[in-house]
Amino acid sequence: MARGTSERGREALNKSGMDLFSASLIHKVTRQKRMSALIKTIYLALFLSAALQGAEAGEYQLRISKKNNELIVERSGELVKKYRIASGKGGRGTKRRRGDNKTPVGAYRIMNGKESGRFHYFMHLDYPNLIDAWHGYKDKVINAAEFKKIAMAHKQRQAPPQDTGLGGFIGIHGLGRADQQRLAIHQRFNWTEGCIALTNAEISELRQFIKPGTSVLIGP
Repeated sequence: MARGTSERGREALNKSGMDLFSASLIHKVTRQKRMSALIKTIYLALFLSAALQGAEAGEYQLRISKKNNELIVERSGELVKKYRIASGKGGRGTKRRRGDNKTPVGAYRIMNGKESGRFHYFMHLDYPNLIDAWHGYKDKVINAAEFKKIAMAHKQRQAPPQDTGLGGFIGIHGLGRADQQRLAIHQRFNWTEGCIALTNAEISELRQFIKPGTSVLIGP
């Protein structure tokens, strides 16, 4: 009798455990679906905000195509200038972590610009954005506290943390020392560590179209 009671008890525990596991799994899947929808919503909001704000204000906007190696300056939807660029030597896809040498894909803004001994001139982008941060958190590249710091920085229109596992200091820059060998490499290869590169003359010219807050849309 005691043995039968014990077996029924184990069965009840096993059933209870399976029920808890199933409930946990359903909750996890549901949460992932909701977060996937949230990611799409955030990305669309970022993209539309970057596109519409520049258009409404009649300000310059940069569109970058990694595939075509080009940077286009637009104003109110009209082409103003086009440049050939070099991007990250990490190849196709978007940036997901420090050291992958990929140029991020998404909607960004110019934070500031400054003279650079290494690159002639450097325009700092507000990478990582919220989409980058969410993928970093989901993939355990950054923790919850770092995700919140990045989100808060974007909410306050400040530069997000640059020292997380997602990497940082992504921008648009020149060549710096522009001898014939370096110019030849720039013409033939995507050679940067994730930034967008132009010649020194081109980055100097681009400065006239840029100010803090200028929208930069980077496509694959």
